[in-house]
Amino acid sequence: MSLLRAKYYDHPDGEDAFGKIVATNKYALSAGLAWSMFDVLTLSKPQGYLPTLGRFAYNTGPLMGMATAFTLTTLAATNARGKDDKINYLIGGFAAGGVFGAWKHNHVAGLCAGLFLGIAGVIKKMSIEQGWEFFPNTPLKQYGGLNIAENDWTIMADPPKNWTTEKKQE
Repeated sequence: MSLLRAKYYDHPDGEDAFGKIVATNKYALSAGLAWSMFDVLTLSKPQGYLPTLGRFAYNTGPLMGMATAFTLTTLAATNARGKDDKINYLIGGFAAGGVFGAWKHNHVAGLCAGLFLGIAGVIKKMSIEQGWEFFPNTPLKQYGGLNIAENDWTIMADPPKNWTTEKKQE
């Protein structure tokens, strides 16, 4: 299995720390790069390559740190407690919130982010234990589009299909 295709739940909690770190940091990296692009283009507008790279590092680095803190703290709590339950995810969420608070130089923001991320972790763990998905992968039904023949949603009923071509009179 490729390392970049690693998923968080490929192995049970408490095992494969590096694979779980890679799995969580993929999402943190993509979110950090997306937010950094938005920040650079619309908010901070740095002049030059070095300040632009600095903004990317400023935004992406802490998000990856939060993902790593969550993963390692959840792993350590699972191994230390000997239980695989929701409390480990709550502890991991508070660890990620601590990284957020250090990033923003605001301990209250870190506490609030930790509470939010801890509750989000508990809800995610509940979804795994109970077998439901918070964001299901069901395809959405598409209405309309560019191909009018396939997507004709008019009010009129279809014409009867029992017609024939007119016979020529001889």
